[in-house]
Amino acid sequence: MSLTVKQHAESMAVYLQEGAKRALTLANRGPVRFGSDGSLHPDITDAFSRCGFYVFTGVIEPPELDDLKDEVKHALERAPVSNQSKLDRQGRPSLGSDLSIPPFYLVSPLGDPVGGTQRNAGRHPVKMVTPTPETDAPSQVVQVIFGTLHILDSCLRLYGHPLLLKVAEAMNGPDFVPFNEAVFVKQPGLGAAVAWHQDATTHWDSPKLDEGTHGFNFMAQLYSSTAANAVWIVPGTHKQGKLDISSLTEASGDKISDAVPMICEPGDVVMCNRQAVHGSFANTSDDWRVSVGFGFHRKESVVGVTAKLLNGKSVLYDEARVRERSRMIAIAIDARAQRYPKEKPYLYQPLAGLEAQNSFNKETRELVVKNYNLLDLHI
Repeated sequence: MSLTVKQHAESMAVYLQEGAKRALTLANRGPVRFGSDGSLHPDITDAFSRCGFYVFTGVIEPPELDDLKDEVKHALERAPVSNQSKLDRQGRPSLGSDLSIPPFYLVSPLGDPVGGTQRNAGRHPVKMVTPTPETDAPSQVVQVIFGTLHILDSCLRLYGHPLLLKVAEAMNGPDFVPFNEAVFVKQPGLGAAVAWHQDATTHWDSPKLDEGTHGFNFMAQLYSSTAANAVWIVPGTHKQGKLDISSLTEASGDKISDAVPMICEPGDVVMCNRQAVHGSFANTSDDWRVSVGFGFHRKESVVGVTAKLLNGKSVLYDEARVRERSRMIAIAIDARAQRYPKEKPYLYQPLAGLEAQNSFNKETRELVVKNYNLLDLHI
């Protein structure tokens, strides 16, 4: 028998409370800090290695945060009515309807579209509890907005944030390369679950596998991330290789006992290891969560790799593809510099000296930025 929204919230209450308490004792949150040599502060790297995630507090300041909120709100208003449609609810062409990859992914409210299925390469073996939405709920809600850099300029500017790019360099080396970008949306009382999974796919059997092989994601929070709407993670699993997630849920269903939520305030940015077991529950709370996600890899983990994408296709990541995809970092840096001219921009070393070719203008918007995510680097 399916739970109502109220029953689900009540059934989760103790688990959420206990998980939040555990999360706040991990000593893995604080502002971005660097050592005198420019390296990421060892308190941060040690905590990240121990837990598999770190919460950088107060990274995004109010003016930029407001821009992000406004653009995401506008994007949701211009979303298509279904995954098969190119029209929004007012009959207008939906945002990004001319792009090669549809940017919006809609799902049933409070559902779990991939848990217990073979979708996404079978990474989500256990289905999450899916309560019954209220009778006035829409039939479909946006769960993800893909390819954000060509439809949301505020996300492009955030992608060029100098502090975050400096963190990426510290974690993955100065020649770090992109992964992909997306906005994850958890509407109050409607947001669907994301079943427990590990993001990584390609290097589990590599003799060189270590805790950083598959890179990491940043998740910038536009609203408060609470125990009820947050991404949950099982600390330490990023160092344990590919796990049998089904076994982790045998004792307590979808409530993994050691998991903790990523508790955040608006403007905080989570750095999360892609090898860690993580997921999220149906959002039966009254609060929004909107996470602007973008990830980075070590170049050595990507170049020369043949990857099987989540859609089943295989692709070789040669130097040319990686270099072309990396232009989005340089273009984002310039887009940010145009908006924040007093801020010292980050220097992306692989494309140093090529700033003129990678400025953000009408030409590069059309020839490089548009459909850039056809070259995403999934590993």
